[in-house]
Amino acid sequence: MVRLITHNMLACHVRNCNKDNFPLAFADVDLVVREAEFNPDFLRRFLPKLDWPALVDTARSLGDESLPDDMPAAWSDEQLKALHHVLLELHVEEGSMNCRGCGHVYLIQNGIPNMLLAEHEIGR
Repeated sequence: MVRLITHNMLACHVRNCNKDNFPLAFADVDLVVREAEFNPDFLRRFLPKLDWPALVDTARSLGDESLPDDMPAAWSDEQLKALHHVLLELHVEEGSMNCRGCGHVYLIQNGIPNMLLAEHEIGR
């Protein structure tokens, strides 16, 4: 399933695509919310790996306004639960992720993104 925790680490790798290739922009998505067990310790450990501005922009593009513009220095339980919801409970089932740089489209079907590239698209 494409969750925002995964999406926050995906970039376009088409040959010569090195500008505006992150984050990939969702389009025509079927979004599903699936509850997941809340684990604040996991979230705290994962925070340094996040690209916060990309996460906030992506969440907002999907209609979730719960994250603040800037990453909090100290996290309340309410803020951690909002982060948990965005990272682990929002699932993109269908749609696409589109590169803003080269326009490549990565289709998502049954929750699985197709990140494979044709041979002529692979960077060397």
